[in-house]
Amino acid sequence: MIKTVRFGILAAMVFSVGCAAQGGSGGGDTGTMDRVSGDGKGVKIVKPRTAESVDNKVEVCLETSGYTVEPAKNGVNEGKGHHHLIVDVDLPPAGQPIPKDSNHIHMGDGSTCKTIELSDGMHRIQALFAKGNHVPYDPPVTDSIVVFVQ
Repeated sequence: MIKTVRFGILAAMVFSVGCAAQGGSGGGDTGTMDRVSGDGKGVKIVKPRTAESVDNKVEVCLETSGYTVEPAKNGVNEGKGHHHLIVDVDLPPAGQPIPKDSNHIHMGDGSTCKTIELSDGMHRIQALFAKGNHVPYDPPVTDSIVVFVQ
């Protein structure tokens, strides 16, 4: 019964996340959606995989295609930037800097992996690539997964 409910919830989340994803990619490891735009540019969450059961401390790793990852301190450079993790909330408005709080995790040091702590239950993790000033590209360069913390 729990697996059936979990699958139903996951199917609904993957569908809604995939439909909402723009520009970069979308859908994590669903196998049915492209992770990169038509021009070969994008971001992909490579760890964990969507629908994976994970511990409370989960390492999230990202890859980019067509973009160079660099620290925020390098400034605004076209085609370059750094990662952000958006957890359990919608993407921030276009054209504005990404907030910094427990739901908007900055990886401004130029890293490609980050360990985050999550409470038990289902969580949506979105990757959002942005320029050195923390303003996302337009259209957004993003990917999304759903994980289960046990």
